[in-house]
Amino acid sequence: MEFSITALSPETAKAGCVVVGVHSDKELGKELTPPARRIDQAARGALRGALADLPAKTGSTLLLRGLPGVAAERVLLVSLGARKDFGAAQFRDAVRGAAAALRELGAKDAALFLVESKVASQPLAWNVRHAALGLREAFYRFDRLKSQKKAPAAALQHVFFSLTAKAELQNALAEARAMADGTDLAKTLGNLPPNICTPTYLADEAKKVARQFKLGIEILERADMQKLGMGALLAVTAGSHQPPKLIVLRYNGAAKSAKPRAPLIALVGKGITFDTGGISLKPAGEMDEMKFDMSGAGSVLGAIRALAGMKAPVNVVGVIPTCENMPGGQATRPGDIVTTLSGQTVEILNTDAEGRLILCDALEYAARLDPDVVIDIATLTGACVIALGHVATGLFANDQKLADEIRAAGDDAFDRVWQMPLWEEYQEQLRSNFADFANIGGRPGGAITAASFLARFTRKLRWAHLDIAGTAWKSGREKGSTGRPVPLLVRFALRHAGRR
Repeated sequence: MEFSITALSPETAKAGCVVVGVHSDKELGKELTPPARRIDQAARGALRGALADLPAKTGSTLLLRGLPGVAAERVLLVSLGARKDFGAAQFRDAVRGAAAALRELGAKDAALFLVESKVASQPLAWNVRHAALGLREAFYRFDRLKSQKKAPAAALQHVFFSLTAKAELQNALAEARAMADGTDLAKTLGNLPPNICTPTYLADEAKKVARQFKLGIEILERADMQKLGMGALLAVTAGSHQPPKLIVLRYNGAAKSAKPRAPLIALVGKGITFDTGGISLKPAGEMDEMKFDMSGAGSVLGAIRALAGMKAPVNVVGVIPTCENMPGGQATRPGDIVTTLSGQTVEILNTDAEGRLILCDALEYAARLDPDVVIDIATLTGACVIALGHVATGLFANDQKLADEIRAAGDDAFDRVWQMPLWEEYQEQLRSNFADFANIGGRPGGAITAASFLARFTRKLRWAHLDIAGTAWKSGREKGSTGRPVPLLVRFALRHAGRR
């Protein structure tokens, strides 16, 4: 799908479909936006005559064909809700509604007259970015493994945003393209079955990204981990026949001559390509969804691909520990004690609390790269799903300025987070009689004690932890990866580097 920014007149635009907005208010009734008014005038009131058939709910649509005096074949009306309530959420709902209608319509090209609508205090560049991302998201499909693919309607090939082309808008569009490509990569990796998306497959995909964008890459094998002393990561992979990998992917986009040196952002992504729980075996119900347990890894690869694709002036390193967590004769047992890369010892009371074990060694490895900030991304705890549902990602941080940066980036990307406490009192729940500490702290505050475990390995770092267990994928009829938090990570990296 291609996007262009060009000034158009809605009534004379020669496109398969012209998309215009309509505000709906209980007191004032329905109000045409300026582009819709121009079409209505050209069509001698045809739009106003049809407004009664347009539902007031934001994102609802009504398709009109063959309007007199209008060059486009079809006009799509989109409900924007009440003008006084029109904000980021309403804009995104309107774009999603339009995208869904365009997908069913099968038009080859469309002119979108929604991007000029004022969204609170956001600049037009924000509108462009979110409109492009919303359209790309609606047209994403994963059917590569179906023997009989459903024949889609004619794909939407080109979308015109009716705006005066300016540098900041073109930059926003380029960013959106690259971000959508990165998000699609994360989705596809998450949607692949675990017999295909193994640790080796993830490593190979990282190599493809490295080749495409000329990035630095290093893949550490089991022998490398043993030599380094990554006892926690090796404990998780002990029961699997699939070899573990530690992927280190580097994108250096900042100017080398910059003084002071551009800050290095380290992204650490949990890459459990399938999680049975190990000896602490999970219930059978919905265990198939544990293929999504590598979503942190997928989001890191997607974010770095996006940043490289837009040639962002930032330096980022992705550190991805990836393996399977399987039962078996060689599997780690509850009660085993392991020594981590940091030298700290951990009593493993529950082998299903494996994500924090591979992350603690990866975080120590990342610390040795001298990063400015470290963010780990992990489908870490069901407790976070109970706390925040499937809307907000859990945010934990040992640096409030970093937490504020991440929250602002999440709001900007509409990939939102909610900060949770990381108080020292929670550390008491991790007490062990036999090791430095245990890998679980009981049911109370499970998401917090998991983050508290990671905090023991990041005391010298500016560090944040994103628990994406509730936001990385959807279940039910819409089962599939969401690609979150790729948009958040990309916006954070750009904002942290000073590029808004």
